Amino acid sequence: MAMLDSTVVNVALPTIGKSFDTSLASLQWTVNAYTLTLAGLILLGGALGDRYGRRRVFVIGVVWFALASLLCGVAPNVEVLIAARALQGVGGALLTPGSLAIIQASFHPDDRARAVGAWSGLGGVASALGPFLGGWLVDAVSWRWVFLINLPLAVVTVVVALRTVPETFDPQPRGRFDVSGAALAALALAGITWALVEVEANPVAAGIAGAVGVAAGIGFVAIERRTREPMLPLDIFRVRLFSSVNVVTLFVYGALGAFMLLFVLELQTVAGYSAQKAGLSLVPVTIVMLLLSARSGDLARRIGPRWQLSIGPVVCASGLLLLLRVGPGSAYVTHVLPGVLVFGLGLASLVAPLTATVLASVDVTRAGIASGVNNAAARAAGLLTVAGLPALVGLSGDGYRDPGAVDTGFHRALWICAGLMLVGTAVAWFTIPSTAFAAEEGTAPAVPCGRTGCDVAGPPLDPGDVAVDTTAGEGRAG
Repeated sequence: MAMLDSTVVNVALPTIGKSFDTSLASLQWTVNAYTLTLAGLILLGGALGDRYGRRRVFVIGVVWFALASLLCGVAPNVEVLIAARALQGVGGALLTPGSLAIIQASFHPDDRARAVGAWSGLGGVASALGPFLGGWLVDAVSWRWVFLINLPLAVVTVVVALRTVPETFDPQPRGRFDVSGAALAALALAGITWALVEVEANPVAAGIAGAVGVAAGIGFVAIERRTREPMLPLDIFRVRLFSSVNVVTLFVYGALGAFMLLFVLELQTVAGYSAQKAGLSLVPVTIVMLLLSARSGDLARRIGPRWQLSIGPVVCASGLLLLLRVGPGSAYVTHVLPGVLVFGLGLASLVAPLTATVLASVDVTRAGIASGVNNAAARAAGLLTVAGLPALVGLSGDGYRDPGAVDTGFHRALWICAGLMLVGTAVAWFTIPSTAFAAEEGTAPAVPCGRTGCDVAGPPLDPGDVAVDTTAGEGRAG
């Protein structure tokens, strides 16, 4: 459900815009409302699962996600759709951390690598099918079925979970939930995002929202410093490697989020592709990552992550610049596929080492919070670039319906996204040592991403991927 939803919505955006006769800002919020609540609440979702039962919170998250999907599917206007997408993000924040935590806590250590490998592989298959399925639903039935398809999946998931998945808890829950921290984090992201989206149409209101967002961010830091059990322990950023990898994540996934939004607009509005064909255009990226991510992770283990985290963004930037050839009447094989393949090779070279480096940068007892922070950083980066980049390249209002405006904006955006990738390269080269994995045994992650593969929809392993094992008695912090 989560992987499908992450890859099908962008394909449907132009059709949703026509159906509701709405502005580009509303389409941006259709994407960002989901990402906002997911990024702001995902760490809290992991803590709820540890305290009240991972299966229980997972099932609640699936039901919540399904009901929000139903509301998305029957939304009478774009305002209801945006609100429903925000509710979807809450459900995602409840179910996402629990999926890997359940596996980590339920399987014997000898079987975990294969279990997580199956999890990652099936997620990759869902990501590959998502654009094709979403495009087909939009063209053959209705964009509403992009969301309604979640309902039968949710029924199956809940039945299987209740019948077969054991319940697990953190046997030593600590402190109270950092609800104020979670609320301020969400308010900070919401204020800054609203300011970026509305700065051109409502500059005064955008300025006020931006100020509120910055103030909430400052308050969040202050509260996290004083709280005994913070949602985000700030001392983790004292680890230079951890901070460096998260900065790389911000630039790489900021570029990725904006590119994914504008690329499907370019293909459908300018090149004249159908929704299905536009969805299929990015399938090679996922296929390349499925084939090469595990090998890339193993290579990073042997030579260190510095080279791949430095070269990968350069390759991604090269792929983006190859896509400058896309325009009116572009043929897929000659104009689109070369750039997409190069872009996929770049992602395959950096995603698995990025995940493994995040987990290797801290002690194993903090791997859960480390991967959760990295996941939130990736989501927040995409949130901010999706909010701000369209206006920066001259796309606003009804501009997404004008082929000339979209083409010009898309080509400007490619240069900016390539630049963000190159900044990520510079950060990686100057701050990440080749010896990043040369840590004492026991500090490395229990199941490094490189052993199992990663897909583009899930940059870091989710919070809870290192969880308290109540069956094998291994006390790993979740």
